[in-house]
Amino acid sequence: MINQRFLFFLAITLSLLSCRKNDISEESDWILSDADSVFTTPLGKTYTIASPSEKMLNQFEEAKATYEANPDDVEALIWYGRRTAYLGQYCQAIEIYSKGIEKFPNEPKLYRHRGHRYISIREFDKAIEDLEKAATLIQGTENEIEPDGMPNAQNIPVSTLHGNIYYHLGLAYYLKHDYEKAYEAYLLCRESGDLYDNIVSSTHWLFMIQQRLGNPSKADSLLAPIHADSTVIENQSYADLCALYKGWLPVDSLIQAGPGGNPSNDAIRYGVANWYLYNGDTLTAKMMMEELIQTNSFASFGYIAAESDLIKYFGGK
Repeated sequence: MINQRFLFFLAITLSLLSCRKNDISEESDWILSDADSVFTTPLGKTYTIASPSEKMLNQFEEAKATYEANPDDVEALIWYGRRTAYLGQYCQAIEIYSKGIEKFPNEPKLYRHRGHRYISIREFDKAIEDLEKAATLIQGTENEIEPDGMPNAQNIPVSTLHGNIYYHLGLAYYLKHDYEKAYEAYLLCRESGDLYDNIVSSTHWLFMIQQRLGNPSKADSLLAPIHADSTVIENQSYADLCALYKGWLPVDSLIQAGPGGNPSNDAIRYGVANWYLYNGDTLTAKMMMEELIQTNSFASFGYIAAESDLIKYFGGK
């Protein structure tokens, strides 16, 4: 059974280098070429898309079947796109969301998710356009918890629709090195709700941005909502980085937090590398960023941020 599922996965794999213009009802007609199972980063590093687990394929097939049975259900379409993206098929997910936007042009969730996946394939301008659109569409609407596609250990969602829109918008601006606009977006993200996981993640970026802008005093003032006795459910990496900024943890303890190659550890490694950068240790910062992009998690935000900095500040090396 797993071999049949794997062959099915291969039949739907799309290149992450360029999004094909296919109707989303024609997956079975897609043919795999040698280039379709790899992703090449802006720095020329090539990665083979990991084979999905049987569980992930089951979830994808279920989401696809649900959508096909309910093609006018926007939530079914969103989950079809999300499950596709979890297989590493970001361009295919973008195509699904694009078809959804044709049907539901005023649905902010579609722009939010498509914007996220434009970040994954380094199309930052398109991500900003989508996420700005999503931010406009949510004005005057009530916020809502966003369900997790990959639940945490406690199975408690820790993010909201508004928070995720502003978070990803801030990230897209940050990756473009437009720090003023990134700062504005992350302020809105932090103000979008009182979930502590949201507080630590947005505060981490706010602090880094003001350090990048040469405002250490303002950066320190942004740490006011961080408390030692507060509990995070999912974003422990951001909580640990905020503890570093507060002086509660030594930097060496974070460097040893774990190897690169997963989003949480990549977030820590990028945060620490950035800490060295704005504290004047450029050589260590560059070394850590170069080590980070040797890992296999090319779609993690820490990886993408390190990649962007290496291109911007170190000549793309």
